[in-house]
Amino acid sequence: MPITKAIKVLIVEDHPLFSKGLVSLIGSTGDYTVVGEAATLAEAMSIAKSENPALAIVDINLGDENGMDIIPRLKVWNPNIVILVLSMYDERYYTERILRLGARGYIMKDEAGSKVLDAIETVMSGKVYLSGAEKERILEAMTGENLKDSKNWALSVRKLSDRELQIFSLMGKGLGTIEIANKFNLSTKTIDTHKEHIKLKFHCNTSQELRQLAVEWASHPGNP
Repeated sequence: MPITKAIKVLIVEDHPLFSKGLVSLIGSTGDYTVVGEAATLAEAMSIAKSENPALAIVDINLGDENGMDIIPRLKVWNPNIVILVLSMYDERYYTERILRLGARGYIMKDEAGSKVLDAIETVMSGKVYLSGAEKERILEAMTGENLKDSKNWALSVRKLSDRELQIFSLMGKGLGTIEIANKFNLSTKTIDTHKEHIKLKFHCNTSQELRQLAVEWASHPGNP
């Protein structure tokens, strides 16, 4: 009987302890082998190019970097690579974004190991993996049934572009316009323009009201 080679996996995660636990979990199946662990976008691309993994498991939060940025980079490098996002952040705010970028699934870090393995098997079989609750939420959004709750955070945040969500998140952490501009290598005028767009989408009348809203949102469990 021919020996089947284990499927190569790249882990993009900046918490070493969690990464090692994931390596152990994935290795326990015998069907997969972790060929690299990356804590930065540069490391992830370097390992991908040298090891050619079939699957990348990516965290959204990579310290000062945004894990979502690696998704299109990996897909441009290899359109066939399968990407699964595994993150602590609330899936309601990110699922649709990461799917648009080219990922095939999203699973929360607090799920059991068996669920993580189920997610891996699902995306590697060519299907999309989402939690039952997230599938239901997306269906409700498509039918308009959840529009009854005008104060639903998920509905409001979904209106933001990826860059606007990044800026809104940083505002919630207390960063000002200059700090945010430096972080993204953009002008303060550009950041102020984004803020104005965010104000309109949240129906905020003042910048102070927007800042308070950002801080309140950032304080919710599961938000960045």
